[in-house]
Amino acid sequence: PCLTRLCFPLAEKTGKVLGEFCRCYKEQYGVALFNSVRYEIEGNGGPQAQLLHRKVPLEDHVIYSGNLFQYIEENKKWRNRFCVVPHNYGLVLYENKLAYERDLQPRILVNSAGYKILTSVDQYLELVNSSLPGVTPKSGHSPILKCPTDFPLILWHPYARHYYFCVMTGKEQEKWRAVFQDCVRHCNNGISEDSKVEAPAFTDAVRMYRQSKEQYGTWDMLCGNETQVRTCPPRGWGGGVRAEQGPQSLLPSQVLSNLVMEELLPELRTTIGPRLKGKAQERQRTWIQISDAVYRMVYEQTKAQYDAAMAKCEQERPQMESTIRTDMDQIITSKEHLASKIRAFVLPKAEVCVRNHVQPYISSILEALMTPTSQGFAEVREVFFKEVTDMNMNIVNEGGLEKLAEYMEKLSHLAFHPVKMQSCYEKMDQLKLEGLQQRFDVSSTSVFKQRAQIHMRQQMDDAVHTFETLLHQELGKLQGKDDLCKSIQRILERVLKKYDYDSSTVRKKFFREALLQITIPFLLKKLAPTCKGELAKFQELIFEDFASFILVENTYEEVVLQSVMKDIMQAVKEAAVQRKHNLYRDSMVMHNSDPNLHLLGEGIPIDWGEEYSGQPEAELAADKRRRAKQVVSVIQDDEGVLPYEVGTEALLQPSSPEPRELEEPDPGVPPSSPDGVEEIREALAKESLGDGVKAEERLTNADVPSGASVQHTTPPSPKPRADVPSEARVPHATPASPAPGAETPSLSAGTACHQPSDKETGEEVAPPGGECSPPQPAGTTESSEGVQTEF
Repeated sequence: PCLTRLCFPLAEKTGKVLGEFCRCYKEQYGVALFNSVRYEIEGNGGPQAQLLHRKVPLEDHVIYSGNLFQYIEENKKWRNRFCVVPHNYGLVLYENKLAYERDLQPRILVNSAGYKILTSVDQYLELVNSSLPGVTPKSGHSPILKCPTDFPLILWHPYARHYYFCVMTGKEQEKWRAVFQDCVRHCNNGISEDSKVEAPAFTDAVRMYRQSKEQYGTWDMLCGNETQVRTCPPRGWGGGVRAEQGPQSLLPSQVLSNLVMEELLPELRTTIGPRLKGKAQERQRTWIQISDAVYRMVYEQTKAQYDAAMAKCEQERPQMESTIRTDMDQIITSKEHLASKIRAFVLPKAEVCVRNHVQPYISSILEALMTPTSQGFAEVREVFFKEVTDMNMNIVNEGGLEKLAEYMEKLSHLAFHPVKMQSCYEKMDQLKLEGLQQRFDVSSTSVFKQRAQIHMRQQMDDAVHTFETLLHQELGKLQGKDDLCKSIQRILERVLKKYDYDSSTVRKKFFREALLQITIPFLLKKLAPTCKGELAKFQELIFEDFASFILVENTYEEVVLQSVMKDIMQAVKEAAVQRKHNLYRDSMVMHNSDPNLHLLGEGIPIDWGEEYSGQPEAELAADKRRRAKQVVSVIQDDEGVLPYEVGTEALLQPSSPEPRELEEPDPGVPPSSPDGVEEIREALAKESLGDGVKAEERLTNADVPSGASVQHTTPPSPKPRADVPSEARVPHATPASPAPGAETPSLSAGTACHQPSDKETGEEVAPPGGECSPPQPAGTTESSEGVQTEF
């Protein structure tokens, strides 16, 4: 069906949603600006991190690259494609490897924010069949997608177009699945915490808008990526698209497009569904294309309207900030007066609700979060220990500084190695909230899983960066190979202690914020019938001059947060003294803390290849030029070579001092690529008749160069401490007073309300439950285009 007649109603409804959102954004922008300035003035405290944070991110490297088959929807053919995943985690597809090496334009770029990775056609068909009610293919009919192998990889999105790939072996499928999941995880975490005003204003505005529609709880589609990209209209479905760089707000536009589509989709199904013609598979395919087209239209309108609203707020920012700095004390006094009045009204009801519906379950939620998270961070520690130990053993066998540059170059990419980090990420897949998920209206646990996984990657990168910084500082004092190996071992032990401390801090923060993210929406929904309608009467307590910085709704949420915060803080504190969780107590202080260590991280990034490769400068420059023309990947794809691609040798490592020259295919001879499913199957059958021997996959980190006789006598690693999950980003209002050092927000003495009774909320007061086990001696061992952008 033609979308022309729908364009005007779609634009009108999109504009209405965006108008309401932009109003929320303007309100939240003033509050976020006030909180940011207040936090800046009052200072920030909290535990001092022991590990160094990489100030300059690793750039201009390729996370992964290799060949796979892609299904082209225009001609319903499977084509061979060369896929490159750069450091910004976009999936870039080229016609072939030669096109990439010659800097030709890519066929397409996929922004994987909001996508799910499926490895089964049956999983995909189940989602497709549920997307358009009443359209289910009869048994025996050909499905919407035929895959030539048993190892598909499908990128599914609730609104945007889908992408279909396949590979030849199960091992390849697992490898590409890890890579795709890393891309999704990174793109879903696009909201930068460095933005102290825009990010909290945006997330709070989204939350307030959804709550106004009676939608509480976590939202999977609050995801996007800040890649600076502008898309142009595609030349047909799946065709090549031009990409340009520009100062665009892709992340908010993606999230807002998801917000609009969430409201539009049911109406679209009702309006368009009955008009679709043809067989069930054709109607499904048409519906996917229509949904994607509407998504693109919504995105363009969303982007323009949001950019205008954000520009207006930025224009008013200097005047607002001046007012805040001038009247800070009066604004704080006014806010505290408002909070005391709201607290007297809300706190009795909130405390009864917490005691009856939240407190008995806190320990269960915490235990469910702690086990997989601690296992994941322990695995991060183990992987880091193994890689450094392997490197040390290889240096013993191969001889000192000559190989150090190569190994350190590989080690620096460890946190971005999708396959080696996969064992850490998989631990979080065990997270299950079961009955708690329904009780607290948690739509999915993926929000917590991805957040913890992103913190695992950050902790790994911090550990690697600290290790290489300390080693680089030590190199000038070393006399020989024996000294080098001893120094590596000593620095490794030092970094592991720092990792244990930092991971404990990160995990406890993650637990607290995850508990808030689960319980606060539940409490707001429970209290809404008796409290929300009465909030308007508190508006008169706010001075007109301060109305941009103090909102009744936000202050109300802070009071609700305070009602449960004490129980959450106590539960996490008690868990910290249980040896099984390997958490440091809050009072624990690192005896070997290095107050000046962070000064080491301020300099220029270390270039191991240039400083310690041992090559003359002329050879080094020639080597860099030669490697720049080749595929430089964190992972070599020796095993994943497809038989139909020309010149698909193993990919070279960025640290390889003597890269092999790639065999240049004859440009006049195009690579053969079978078109149909049957042809591909025949080719695969022929391929399987060969010797079937594949080169062993060589990964970049701590690999042993061929020809080196290495006595791999890696000592058993010390028992790892359970490490820290990343803090779950709480989309709810945090106390406006950022008391950095304070673990538990204290209620002012004058606001201690009378004991609530069951008559006030109509609930029976249940006895407190869910107490944690008694404290045990503390273990103090020192040992990450929702509007998918296409190029």
